[in-house]
Amino acid sequence: MTVLLDALGTLVELQPPAPRLQRLLREEGFEVTEEQASAGFAAEIAYYLANHLEGSDRVRLDDLRDRCATAMMEALALPDLDHATARRVMLGALEFTPYPDAPAAVRALHDDGRTVVVVSNWDCSLRDWLEPTGLLEHVDAVVTSADAGVAKPGRQMFERALEAADATPDQAVHVGDSLENDVEGARALGIRAVLVQREGPAPAGVEVVRSLLEVPALL
Repeated sequence: MTVLLDALGTLVELQPPAPRLQRLLREEGFEVTEEQASAGFAAEIAYYLANHLEGSDRVRLDDLRDRCATAMMEALALPDLDHATARRVMLGALEFTPYPDAPAAVRALHDDGRTVVVVSNWDCSLRDWLEPTGLLEHVDAVVTSADAGVAKPGRQMFERALEAADATPDQAVHVGDSLENDVEGARALGIRAVLVQREGPAPAGVEVVRSLLEVPALL
């Protein structure tokens, strides 16, 4: 059985970037409120989400990050903030940490002989962000929307993941935190879908786990 795993919201979470951005800007001599920092990073995130498919290789990713920094600069409206500094603090404000249940769950799946593929809406740098978490030690392949040229719930994402695992839809289960991107996207291709919902009421008609540690027992 192949296990497809979403990244953001499933394996890792983004730590609040605004306080980090505020601190990094202060270290560069720029005082902003946390609200200003939040607005600046919100502009960066919005631009990234709308254009992240363009980050399909290192050259294009570099250009995308330049444009994301420009979007953030415009929202911050700091007259003396230069682009190089803006880009540096933008990237420095990003921190992705694994959920507490993720490392043990991925390791258990790998130890059970499962093929594990990370399938996520991300640019080509996803491996860079996952490497420090240790998760990649137990992952067989990583497929991003920038690789596939389309974001989830697009079927090409799941087809690329199945190809990487040499599996058919009936031989796979996809685990993710989004009803639209993960559950509906997987089901459209005939892949069993499991929703990760660590808190709150579970939606009807969907297979749900509260922790990734529950996944191995489902297979």
